[in-house]
Amino acid sequence: MFTIPMNSITFDVAIIGAGASGLTCAQQLQKAGYSVIVLDKSRGVGGRMATRRVSGSRADHGVRYLEPKGELLIQLIEQLKTCEPLENQLQLWTNKLYEFKENQLQSQVIDQPYYIIPSGMSTVGKFLTNGLNLQLNSKVESLTITPEKIWKCQIQSTNSNTLEPPILAKSLVIAIPAPQALMLLEAANTEVELNFLDIIKSVEYDPCLTVIAGYSKEKYQELPTWKAVRFCDDQILDWVGVDSSKRLNATQPVFVIQSNAQFAEQYLEETDLTLAGQQLIHQAANTILPGWETPEWIQIHRWRYGFCRQPLSLSCLATTTPLPLVCAGDWCSGNHLEAALKSGLETAKWLQTQIKL
Repeated sequence: MFTIPMNSITFDVAIIGAGASGLTCAQQLQKAGYSVIVLDKSRGVGGRMATRRVSGSRADHGVRYLEPKGELLIQLIEQLKTCEPLENQLQLWTNKLYEFKENQLQSQVIDQPYYIIPSGMSTVGKFLTNGLNLQLNSKVESLTITPEKIWKCQIQSTNSNTLEPPILAKSLVIAIPAPQALMLLEAANTEVELNFLDIIKSVEYDPCLTVIAGYSKEKYQELPTWKAVRFCDDQILDWVGVDSSKRLNATQPVFVIQSNAQFAEQYLEETDLTLAGQQLIHQAANTILPGWETPEWIQIHRWRYGFCRQPLSLSCLATTTPLPLVCAGDWCSGNHLEAALKSGLETAKWLQTQIKL
């Protein structure tokens, strides 16, 4: 029989996943007076709002920018404009996003503000963690329910591969991609409703490969006039951006090249993505970047759950069987950041109806 140690803390809510949904939910609950802990297996926060440090540069290899679409996202944009220091402030990157279709760069562009942060898009996640109880490098290996009717999250450190003390909570939020949530719940020694699991099982994702490519500083004079190009009908490309144009003191030209889902599917299970990365660079050079075939270095990132193919029509997916449990994320109500923020907000509202202080 499991007995809660006297020195253990039982939180009101444990949140698995430190992306936009999980962090938004945590902020709302903490403001309302609930005790909350956020767990994430990564060493950083923000989920797909990800920035990588490589060869003295930074590059956004997930979310590309913020655009003022949706009430919650507009509020977040206004808040981020006042961050300190300057490199953490949201800044206008460009008003024009070009399209490449029918084998040419279109003269008609998408004209609206696109915002970035010089220190990287991961700064958005860091902003949302302000004041939260956060535990990183902590993978939830299993879920059980104690005889005292409390969620028990067994934690494994991703740094040392050792077990850590379990996290105990009255209610649970799972704010990670649907397939990962499903694996965790199916393996749990709990009586989660089958219909609940079937709904999660219906959610499918498209993958994406991201190449970060750095070039000699002598190439600065050859940079294109555009900041980013979206591909509409290319065989393998989805997006190319001049990522170094986001940085305050860039030391070399850096491009981020992202694949479409069909190309990513071909290489999804490959252990070495070098060939895939070279193909993406070659295609970008052949279409819109002549003379940029040979970078000084490249890094490739695999987004297995890049984009939700068909989100649910729910802000969040909740049940009280066997205990309060909510799944949240942009896969619930729309494949964009506004949906993720809304999902986190609605999750917090639902939990406040279930847990009385």
